[in-house]
Amino acid sequence: MPAQIIDGKAIAAEIRAEVADRVRRLKEERGVMPAQAFILVGDNPASISYVRGKGNACEEAGIGSQTIHLPESTSEAELLELIAKLNADPKLHGMIVQLPLPPQIDEQRATAAIAPEKDVDGLHPMNVGRLFKGDPYLLPCTPAGVVEMLIRSGHPPDGRHVVICGRSNLVGRPLAAILIQKRAGANATVTLCHTRTKDLAYHSRQADILVAAMGRAKAITADMVREGTVVIDVGINRVEDTSRKTGYRLVGDVDFEAVAEKAAAITPVPGGVGPMTVAMLLTNTVKAAEALTAGEIGGK
Repeated sequence: MPAQIIDGKAIAAEIRAEVADRVRRLKEERGVMPAQAFILVGDNPASISYVRGKGNACEEAGIGSQTIHLPESTSEAELLELIAKLNADPKLHGMIVQLPLPPQIDEQRATAAIAPEKDVDGLHPMNVGRLFKGDPYLLPCTPAGVVEMLIRSGHPPDGRHVVICGRSNLVGRPLAAILIQKRAGANATVTLCHTRTKDLAYHSRQADILVAAMGRAKAITADMVREGTVVIDVGINRVEDTSRKTGYRLVGDVDFEAVAEKAAAITPVPGGVGPMTVAMLLTNTVKAAEALTAGEIGGK
């Protein structure tokens, strides 16, 4: 029986509608308009496109959005000075420094300079620490989107064995930390695999839920997946396709057509996890605005 296709666009649309309602209530009840700033350094085409898309999503949800575009030559000191200024702005509730940054700027230092209560990417060391401690505030957007997608598609991770292929700081590690939380929508048993895992296929076949976040096109093949598994594909890779005007097409880390014949449910690429990442960014922004304007700094 063909797998259920988990529609990330449809689920993300639900979340964005919920965010828009929360934004409306903030405006009506507190006179507050949630506001988000994007800092873009340089002219990386992909970064420009990502920031434009995030800004459009903010505007559609009623969240104020500004993009501060700095030249490639911007020094680390100049960027840190700007971040400090935005940290101190009471009308600004969320901030993102778009990665990657030019080589003269330390990405970790820039990320850590953002006030934790405005860190809507969920990457500040304090927010990461709170997550691993079991007291999360703003969650990293892609891992949070994966969990929300599982819950809303009828495949909650509670009590199930989740195998994550990939241990990056952006996806694999924080996703594992979210899933092992002692709370509804988590409570999973987690196996975290990586490039040094021996016999990866053995581990992937044990999964009730398999998450592919390896950064390699079609790395998960049909023989690596047990019948009836729920498969979440976080990967997005360009592969050559001369039939397209662009000369390429996007594929995930999973061999979609073959795996879909065995899986109970599977996410497509594109149209799966990607829209969820943006939806969770909006969720974090309105959550930060709610906390900051209620005096609940850092979610307290």
